[in-house]
Amino acid sequence: MGNAVSLVRAQSSGKEMGSSISEALDLIDFELNTTVDSVAIKPNLCYYWDAYTGYTTDPRIVAGIIDYIRESYGADVDIKVVEADATAMRTRYAFKMLGYEKLAKEKRVELFNLSRDKVEERKVNVNGCEIKLKVPCLLMESDLFINVPKLKVMRETLITCAMKNLFGCIASPRKVVYHPFLNEAIVGINKILRPDLTVVDGLVALGRFPVKLDLVVASIDPFSVDWIVSQIVGCDPSKIKFLKIAMKEKLGNPDGIVTCGEKVAVFNEIFPKDNSIFARWSWNTQLRLLKLYHKIVGDVVPPSLEGI
Repeated sequence: MGNAVSLVRAQSSGKEMGSSISEALDLIDFELNTTVDSVAIKPNLCYYWDAYTGYTTDPRIVAGIIDYIRESYGADVDIKVVEADATAMRTRYAFKMLGYEKLAKEKRVELFNLSRDKVEERKVNVNGCEIKLKVPCLLMESDLFINVPKLKVMRETLITCAMKNLFGCIASPRKVVYHPFLNEAIVGINKILRPDLTVVDGLVALGRFPVKLDLVVASIDPFSVDWIVSQIVGCDPSKIKFLKIAMKEKLGNPDGIVTCGEKVAVFNEIFPKDNSIFARWSWNTQLRLLKLYHKIVGDVVPPSLEGI
């Protein structure tokens, strides 16, 4: 059976954001029947683009989740906001530039680089492909693991949301090595890491251009989230490769998925549909420029950031 996926119109400030998140979780009857002493919250920090571009998780969403955790499980819960280095991003810069250092100070939480954690190397077979993944131990040891992706499109996978955000948990910085079998790698890490909750930042989503959706999506199942988000962005989820592989690997099943709260069609009507020709040109141009930059300077971090 599938799972409930809630869609809630978000109120964007302070207490109102916390209320929107509480509403989204109440709609799916979220409840963790265990003692919670440690929490890991994984946003999507994609390079150094601000949340208003549609690329990265808005700190306001994470702040609302932190407030919810403390109201539900007590003020003394150990909360870590986590991210891993990527081929084109260093976490220490992203935390500073994207408002997370300010958030950590205000909410008294820790920022944690998963690429510096102790790791467990796992082998996983997906679609006939054996994949080795370095998995941060913190995510397997936390009492509550919350996945907080951004709602956006990506040329290679059509959508990038709940399941793709877990790909960002892989401790190895050079995730580009997985791109030849990216869909299998996405499913592989989702076989290993199973978040207790997914809360999607759809305040500003990214299609052909950024759009203000004022949307929060929540579910306990990443596959169900991506199935519904695919419909919001105008894709047929049955044709998205990593979702097809996930079904083949018994990791997800669309049968019985239900939505509660707002209707999918409300957001689908205003979501800017992707121009595949332009998206392909834009992605290839960015990749060529990144490769050229890396070849010249030997790093992916712009020198202007080194002093911050």
